Amino acid sequence: MQVALACFFMLLFVLLCLLGILGNGFIVLVLSREWRRHGRLLPSDKILLSLGASRFCLQWVGMANNFYYFLHLMEYNRGPARQVFGLYWDFLNSATYWFGTWLSVLFCIKIANFSHPVFLWLKWRFPGSVTWLLLGSLLISCMVTFLFFWGNHFMYQGLRTRTFSGNLTYKEWTKKMEICYFLPLKFVTLFVPCSIFLVSIAFLIHSLRMHLWKMSHHAHNLQDPLTQAHTQALKSLICFLLLYTLSFVTLVIDAAGFFSSESDWYWPWQILIYLCTSVHPLILILSNLRLRGVFRQLLLLAKYPWVA
Repeated sequence: MQVALACFFMLLFVLLCLLGILGNGFIVLVLSREWRRHGRLLPSDKILLSLGASRFCLQWVGMANNFYYFLHLMEYNRGPARQVFGLYWDFLNSATYWFGTWLSVLFCIKIANFSHPVFLWLKWRFPGSVTWLLLGSLLISCMVTFLFFWGNHFMYQGLRTRTFSGNLTYKEWTKKMEICYFLPLKFVTLFVPCSIFLVSIAFLIHSLRMHLWKMSHHAHNLQDPLTQAHTQALKSLICFLLLYTLSFVTLVIDAAGFFSSESDWYWPWQILIYLCTSVHPLILILSNLRLRGVFRQLLLLAKYPWVA
């Protein structure tokens, strides 16, 4: 890849991360202000606040990790930088996935309309369990981080002592570790929250589609505000589904180490990895009534500063 094209993708990656930092930071600031004012938050706001905070930190750690890896490849592999960055990145990434999963489950329980006893029980119990689910997600993320940290530490110690299995070089041994340890571990630890997410989103999309079908067959105008609201919610959920699935696939493939900093597709690949954490906050802001209202006030203030 030409230098100019590589610089273009690098700049695009930075702009995407900055967009995510601004969007997630906005969500955290607005909901933190609500928490300080009222002393409590709704279950959905608790999840949004946790998701925004984890994504905000993840964007900064991701930018620092990628540029250090790209500019100091030898020091990154031979020094403790891989362990330090991996410690924060694995924890924040796992927590972000779990928080996104609980957000989809809460949306499903609040919006979907099913009469099954299990669904009705979840509808009654889930909102009061949000705090414990968030804390449990942090605990699971700590356990996942330990497993990844052990693998990175094992690779680092192998480099220092030169005790590789067989007659492998360090590069070959690292690739074997990525394929045989990091790839299965990444797949298993992300597959659990991703499965819950897919099931809840599938139920929710099915419920919304059935509701729209019933409204269209009962002489409801397609321009009716209620119909438009359901249509917009369906579009937002489909976007969330696509971004979440793309993030899962790219992270699993990335765990195998196919795209190093020496690859021509390193920066385009990083753009795909961080696309969900950067774009989805904007979808949340535009689809949430409170967040959208504050965002419009900021836009008006920026356009007409004398109004303040």
